[in-house]
Amino acid sequence: MTYEPENFLVWGELPVTDMTRAIAFYQAVTEANLTVDNNGPNPMAVFLPKNPKQGVALNLYPGTPAPKGSGPTLHLSAPRSLENTMQRVRDAGGEVVSEPISLPAGRFFYALDLDGNSVGFFEHKK
Repeated sequence: MTYEPENFLVWGELPVTDMTRAIAFYQAVTEANLTVDNNGPNPMAVFLPKNPKQGVALNLYPGTPAPKGSGPTLHLSAPRSLENTMQRVRDAGGEVVSEPISLPAGRFFYALDLDGNSVGFFEHKK
């Protein structure tokens, strides 16, 4: 029997050294309104999908990121054009580390956030 869930990734966690600074960065780049949740063992800043029962969530939490660019890469949806999102990363203090890369489903680029976490931003083909 083959296991085929709606989403293999249930949620992602991204360690950051300064929650306030990381929230400001990700809100500026993604235009998302992160929800801060203090109900668990650690505070979290949560990216909620449009439909939490069907989508995949991501949270930021206080922790130690992997060395610069060496951890896993989470790919986030670009809120506007890829070029606009690349500029937003730069303006917010992050580092764009690749040009746009084309795939049949769309385009993406790699970036580093303020803690050196590897992040991709994806634009679906229109």
